[in-house]
Amino acid sequence: MSKRIVIALGGNALGSTAAEQLHLVTDTASAIVDLIADGNEVVIAHGNGPQVGMIHLGLSTAAESGAIKADMPFPECGAMSQGYIGYHLQQAIDNELSRRHIAKSVATVVTQVVVSPEDPAFQNPTKPVGAFYDKETAERIAAQRGYTMVEDAGRGYRQVVPSPKPVDIVEIDSVRALCNAGHVVIAVGGGGIPVIRENGQLRGVPAVIDKDFGSELLAELLEADVLVILTAVEKVAIRFNTPEQQDLDDLTPAQVEEYIAQGQFAKGSMLPKVQAAEKFALSRPGRTALITLLQKAQEGIAGKTGTRIHQ
Repeated sequence: MSKRIVIALGGNALGSTAAEQLHLVTDTASAIVDLIADGNEVVIAHGNGPQVGMIHLGLSTAAESGAIKADMPFPECGAMSQGYIGYHLQQAIDNELSRRHIAKSVATVVTQVVVSPEDPAFQNPTKPVGAFYDKETAERIAAQRGYTMVEDAGRGYRQVVPSPKPVDIVEIDSVRALCNAGHVVIAVGGGGIPVIRENGQLRGVPAVIDKDFGSELLAELLEADVLVILTAVEKVAIRFNTPEQQDLDDLTPAQVEEYIAQGQFAKGSMLPKVQAAEKFALSRPGRTALITLLQKAQEGIAGKTGTRIHQ
């Protein structure tokens, strides 16, 4: 039976250069078109942590050297990353659709996502963005540019920025209209461009919304049947990376809460994924969130693998 599916792609899975990303999205497109070929409506969201960080760092460096007149604000860097990643994704998906003789068009919507100015995240930057550095280089960049740099999961040091929770999607009516008309839509890139509402007006703010929470809100507002959160493992696990590791097939929201309380899921890694999945599962009876590998998405939708979170 046809389902409306929102897929959340990770920004780290898209590569660290334009050439690498253009190569990687070919495999991404193949897995996405598998779902479309099965008759499903598909909407794609994606992360942008490495990309938006590199855009911001590159333009900051250019501004400091005098090559350009001014630094680029973070919301504008987010918009650039949406266009850059969306272009590669929509081109790859369109090519794959054409190869399979599936008559559908693909469009990227530059998407603003409303956050609350009172969100405590603005007082506690935690979202890693941009490239990885060794400790010495990270300390030098922090001193030169006033960035907050932290160690990220044993992979090196990265800049962190505020990560407020999304509360609304400005362009949701446009995304819904495109989806209802049968188009493949790419939206809420990087979790969305964070904006706040002041006196009825929108204003961008320097932050990065977690793509899992942005994707979850998109799935709710589009009345999706399934939210697919793609990650680097086939299934969610407890006691991860230990001899006692246990992969999980099905989880209820209550079980998710129990495992979170036990500290089973790493912050900035699996934790936001299971939290977003739980929120979607609780949003309405019958909704399911799936966490799995990109290459296993089709099997996961069929119930053959991955971790499913549902009531």
